[in-house]
Amino acid sequence: MNWNSISFDWNQARSFLAVAEERSLSAAAIVLGVTQPTITRQIAALEKDLEVILFERSGRSVSLTPIGLNLLDHVRMMADGASMMSLSASGQSQTIEGLVRISATDVTAAYVLPPMLDQLKAVAPHLEIDILADNQLSDLLVREADIAIRHVRPEQPNLIAKLVCEDPTRFYAVAKYTEIYGLPKLDEDHSQHQFVSFGDVEGMLGHLQTFGLQLTKRNFRYVSRSQVVEWEIARQGHGIAIMTDRIATKFPEFEPVLTEIEPFTIPTWLVAHRELHTSRRIRLVFDLLTNFLSQ
Repeated sequence: MNWNSISFDWNQARSFLAVAEERSLSAAAIVLGVTQPTITRQIAALEKDLEVILFERSGRSVSLTPIGLNLLDHVRMMADGASMMSLSASGQSQTIEGLVRISATDVTAAYVLPPMLDQLKAVAPHLEIDILADNQLSDLLVREADIAIRHVRPEQPNLIAKLVCEDPTRFYAVAKYTEIYGLPKLDEDHSQHQFVSFGDVEGMLGHLQTFGLQLTKRNFRYVSRSQVVEWEIARQGHGIAIMTDRIATKFPEFEPVLTEIEPFTIPTWLVAHRELHTSRRIRLVFDLLTNFLSQ
């Protein structure tokens, strides 16, 4: 560890994170329980120590500079670590109880979240978790959920969002399918192949055509608005499905196909209401999800 490279104060970094997430100096001062001049001094001191400009200021509003944006995820990781350290050292996590609602797509709820529950039980055995499996975006502002796992960045200004991972995603099929229909190739005729569509066929068709696949509606005999159902249809050998490596590797019967096409990525965002700053149980689950999904 190069200790001389750490040239700033944690309180300054904490103020930076609060301003970035709350999008104003006054709001950051409220959530941290300090005065606005204190926040201003700490931000100025951090900028001086790092020799960078972190925010552009316009009247009462602030926005991150490109350098500030690059530093934001690093400071968030520091905050997550500090939060977990405090809870673990004090034993407080063992006493946290109550209900936390997590909203996620059905495939994430079924195949990604359950392994995390062992970690949660070890850290906070008295917490209750309600997993809302829904492919529609839940409305956190009216408390449909406390935390949402989404694959698009939220647009509402009053929500806190963190990009936790970007999962490689490919085309997958089982041996039963390829034995019947053959192994698909990018530069060959695809008229005999079937792709399982998640949701709107027109949208799926347009998306896949961007990869150079010459497809029509006849290639989409099976459609479902449930990605779990889509995956099961493909697992039964009825078509090719798109899935993240994180989930596909849990099913050894699947093999990547159309490997000439470079894997693309699907982002995962953790989203929470501002209550994240004041609720220990929501903060704990949010931090555990961050660590779990980042692996």
